[in-house]
Amino acid sequence: MTRPRKRVHLAAHFPGVNNTTVWADPRSGSQIDFASFVHLARTAERGTFDFFFLAEGLRLRELKGRIHDLDVVGRPEALTVLSALAAVTDRLGLAGTVNATFNEPYELARRLSTLDHLSEGRAAWNVVTSSDAFTGENFRRGGYLDRADRYRRAGEFVELSRKLWDSWQPDALVADQDSGRFVRTGDVGAFRHQGEQFTVEGRFTLPRGPQRHPVIIQAGDSDEGREFAASAADVIFSRHGTLEDGRAFYADVKRRLARYGREPATLKIMPAATYALGDTEEEAAERAAEIRRLQVGPQTAIAFLEQVWGRDMSAVDPDGPLPDIEPNLADGVSQGRAAHGDRASLAAKWRTIADEKRLTVRELVIEVTGRQTFIGTPESVARQIDEHVQADAADGFILVPHLTPGGLDEFVDRVVPLLRERGVFRTEYTGGTLREHLELT
Repeated sequence: MTRPRKRVHLAAHFPGVNNTTVWADPRSGSQIDFASFVHLARTAERGTFDFFFLAEGLRLRELKGRIHDLDVVGRPEALTVLSALAAVTDRLGLAGTVNATFNEPYELARRLSTLDHLSEGRAAWNVVTSSDAFTGENFRRGGYLDRADRYRRAGEFVELSRKLWDSWQPDALVADQDSGRFVRTGDVGAFRHQGEQFTVEGRFTLPRGPQRHPVIIQAGDSDEGREFAASAADVIFSRHGTLEDGRAFYADVKRRLARYGREPATLKIMPAATYALGDTEEEAAERAAEIRRLQVGPQTAIAFLEQVWGRDMSAVDPDGPLPDIEPNLADGVSQGRAAHGDRASLAAKWRTIADEKRLTVRELVIEVTGRQTFIGTPESVARQIDEHVQADAADGFILVPHLTPGGLDEFVDRVVPLLRERGVFRTEYTGGTLREHLELT
């Protein structure tokens, strides 16, 4: 029996927390002005995307003790921006990254519930964690959380948040027709929780949201992260964009769901994806190469090298060969970025690639940090996306354009109609909440 064709899910990521945005392009706009957020969100809604996604950092990144000016400086707080976007969009989901290490469940659950009410059921929370003492210096408790404890805290944080969102029973208050007032019929908002990470009790201030719980997104790729996603997440923001890696990741995470009593359809896997379009395959390939050259300029290439080598490499020629210098594994020069893991192995891998392909430093960084997931004509990109989804390499993709705020326009105008022609993408919204868009059961 032939399996029905899967529907493609799409979301839009507002770029800017890394070197994604091509600042040199004259079409590149502000990363702070509200008009930029509105433009990208409305483009995504015009394309009937599932949701709009904001990343966020809690401290300005530093390189060699100085603010790393290739990152965005001054990005507004995510949930505030999303609450404002709720007023200028109608159906688009609104997803924000909020850290579970440096926030408290009651306060954050209240803010997310507020967004869900204001947007009539379109809120989502990308749960991230941190064991970074550098980031923790911004907070009262500092870098107190051991790396091994970050998912234990996050798991209990999500569990407690759901308890708070459920603390109001659907019929806790009913309207009295004679007085016009609400009458209490049950225990309103009462909660009590005692766990390893949190001991709290009181009353939650908001009734259940339109979709009961905001959608939970998770992006961890470690074994602990995959297990956390299988137990608690609705969507995984994955980095596995190739067909082979995507299928392996997809099968691994979906297989874990059964131990938590979940069905595969209850978790959507949506890798980050970029794209480069052209009227011909050759034009698209040339455009992709040019985008990467602009994303990885000389200064960025040296910055990436320093992050892995843990040394000041400012004297290295980015257009010359990789220098014969061993990495400094004891120290690092970059703070506020996700850890590179085993830097010794990574440096050895980079050297092998550089030697085998005779690459300059800049060419090497372009090679190992390549981002264009889909390259081709609109027809071939639509086909590639569909093939990935039908092959169970993904349930859809979170698109990261290289321009702010207009980088999504071409995709919506040229690729989305072709996905609709293939019968795998909606022509209009049929539901009101984000859970309905994602077909979450």
